[in-house]
Amino acid sequence: MAEENKSLNFIEQIIEDDLASGGYKKEDLKFRFPPEPNGYLHIGHASSINLNFGLGLRYNAPVNLRFDDTNPIKEEREFVDSIKRDVAWLGFKWAKECYASDYFQQLYDWAVEMIKNGDAYVDSQTSEAIANQKGTPTEPGKESPYRERSVEENLALFEEMKNGDTPEGAHVLRAKIDMTSSNMLMRDPIMYRCVHKAHHRTNQEWKIYPMYDWAHGESDFIESISHSFCTLEFLPHRELYNWFVNKVSKPEDFQPKQREFARRNLSHTVVSKRKLAQLVEKGLVDSWDDPRMPTISGLRRRGYTPNSIRKFAESIGVGKRENIIDLSHLEFCAREDLNKIAPRVMGVLDPVKLVITNYEKEEEWLEAENNPEDEAAGSRQVPFSKELYIEREDFKESANRKFFRLTLGKEVRLKNAYIIKGEDVVKDEEGNITEIHCTYDPLSKSGSGTEESQRKVKGTLHWVSTKHAVAAEVRLYDRLFTVEAPDADKEKDYLEFVNPNSLEVITGYVEPSLKDAKELEHFQFQRIGYFCIDKTSSSEKLVFNRTVTLRDSWAKKK
Repeated sequence: MAEENKSLNFIEQIIEDDLASGGYKKEDLKFRFPPEPNGYLHIGHASSINLNFGLGLRYNAPVNLRFDDTNPIKEEREFVDSIKRDVAWLGFKWAKECYASDYFQQLYDWAVEMIKNGDAYVDSQTSEAIANQKGTPTEPGKESPYRERSVEENLALFEEMKNGDTPEGAHVLRAKIDMTSSNMLMRDPIMYRCVHKAHHRTNQEWKIYPMYDWAHGESDFIESISHSFCTLEFLPHRELYNWFVNKVSKPEDFQPKQREFARRNLSHTVVSKRKLAQLVEKGLVDSWDDPRMPTISGLRRRGYTPNSIRKFAESIGVGKRENIIDLSHLEFCAREDLNKIAPRVMGVLDPVKLVITNYEKEEEWLEAENNPEDEAAGSRQVPFSKELYIEREDFKESANRKFFRLTLGKEVRLKNAYIIKGEDVVKDEEGNITEIHCTYDPLSKSGSGTEESQRKVKGTLHWVSTKHAVAAEVRLYDRLFTVEAPDADKEKDYLEFVNPNSLEVITGYVEPSLKDAKELEHFQFQRIGYFCIDKTSSSEKLVFNRTVTLRDSWAKKK
């Protein structure tokens, strides 16, 4: 057992200890992922999804997807749909789709019982007055002048709140706990507030809505959740979580256990839904699924695979201390997965024309391997002709011995094709190269089996035939922020660090096999990077998003 425990993270160890102690049976285990539908899920949520659903798989236990929909001001059906889509896309299945709003009546009934038992009261102070009376971590709070209202008056006022007969802000329902507690969350926390806004599921049925701390633990209790895992900021809430659950349960009832793990932040971005919403509202990104966003939908649109995101979450694990994970690690996970599955194709992003002066055929079709990492991927035919596009940076008129690409008087191989030799160039009036002229060795065709085809040269270039090339819009994405932790400096607005060069849009040329590529299809542009088809792409206008470069180019910049 000790040997087996070496591979357990501390969350799994908690579960194993609970099972070993006899307090829990394996059939008691049940988990949940409880997002609030007030925005799109981001990479931080992916870790929580991976944790909870991963535990479900490890222990063959059910995992509920529960929407914490207790704030109609910020929540929308659009966000519910996006969350379901993201969790399913990551490859997980939930046992039940639940909503905190499913339990509004039960929560209300329990609140009434708490009033009757002297455990809750209606406070008619302003929110400012309540906040001022809370005290500080070193000074006790002061009791509300309404704390000793009679049960009858509290019940009547709470009923008026429920029926919408009182204006917003006039009353709140508070738990009666301890205004001198060292844990400020225990100083008579608010359980209900009045909100006269339509709810995405219950419409106008309710005029009062439960606060997170009241709804969350009770929802776990209703669903018989065994372990409720939250991020570290909820550690002080655990005492209140237990107090509320104890108020509605009996000693013999199975009670959920809250435990906390550290949030993992990603470098060069923000993962606050409020701040992500600001980026959208201010037009700094196009949408919640903009490929620069750390949202799961943004990562999907950019070309990240479910497997790469799951691997990322697994590799960073769960811990007890918050830290920043370098974005390069997420990119590494993408490269590792895409290398196995992405077909190799040729695309030229900064083209210059290459003319093979001694090539006399009109055209020919050459065989190209689709993916050397996957034998089953097979091969395809690529058109070759007298005039090609190559990358401008792959040619220099003269270069030193360390330049292994095309230059005058030296040979390189064209990928899947022939060995060529640079001969001369054509320039415009400003001295810019408009054409490169070369000759080719007709016996050097790749895979032909001739002695010349076996000849070694130091460089290999990718290319596309100009007469067959398909123009494409190519979106080159970079980091959304210029600094590692844009919201760490409390003296500055995080928006000051938005990278003005996070997106470059260019026109490139790709081989004709890509003309009918579909949304989210992944490709490796050989020698350049990994790309996928954007949702705005069509057969009339191809649009590619760069997922990641072939290598970590950011490390070189630093």
